[in-house]
Amino acid sequence: MSASQPEPTPTVQIDVISDVICPWCYIGKHRLEQGLAMLDGDVEIDVRWRPFELNPTMPTEGMDRDAYCERKFGSVERARQLYANVAANAEADGLPMAVDRIARMPNTRGAHRLIGYAEKRGTQNDIVDALFAAYFIDGRDIGDPAILIEIATAAGFDAAAIDALLKDDAADGLIEGQEREADAMGVHGVPAFVFNGKLLFSGAQDPKTVALAIEHAIAKGL
Repeated sequence: MSASQPEPTPTVQIDVISDVICPWCYIGKHRLEQGLAMLDGDVEIDVRWRPFELNPTMPTEGMDRDAYCERKFGSVERARQLYANVAANAEADGLPMAVDRIARMPNTRGAHRLIGYAEKRGTQNDIVDALFAAYFIDGRDIGDPAILIEIATAAGFDAAAIDALLKDDAADGLIEGQEREADAMGVHGVPAFVFNGKLLFSGAQDPKTVALAIEHAIAKGL
């Protein structure tokens, strides 16, 4: 390389394993972005979103949220207590969250298909943001294909192409393969953050902890 040419900026890969109905993933995305903003910029960070299904056996049509909470947490009241804690964390981070608007617990396979589709078009981050907002702010049923198509078209995607994607079970092969890879790494809860193919940390850590973990991984050449 010529002495007059600058050295290329090294790039590292961060894969975020998450589900779009996970409130800590919603918070974790915001904290990751804050942590990345603290880095000195000598390294380019490429963030990708990878699938995890909190409820892999959820019926395709989803289910009533109160019925889900009864089954998972023992009572709706217990679920409200747990979500109140999460909402308080979101509020402290300046993130809107209106859990009471959520009427249905969706199957998220279609949402993960859409996220995978968006990666190939360079708009994955925007789609993840839109799905989080639709669910946690507007309380929309993001398992409903019509709503997913609406979200996708608002991001500039062709409605017919998304409709075909959501009807094509072949798209699930990649999702299931990525979920097996996450399981093999020991990821059993989300969000989980993978640095250059190695599990770095799990949970919605505070931004400074995120920045320090990434800086440490870069310094060690992980």
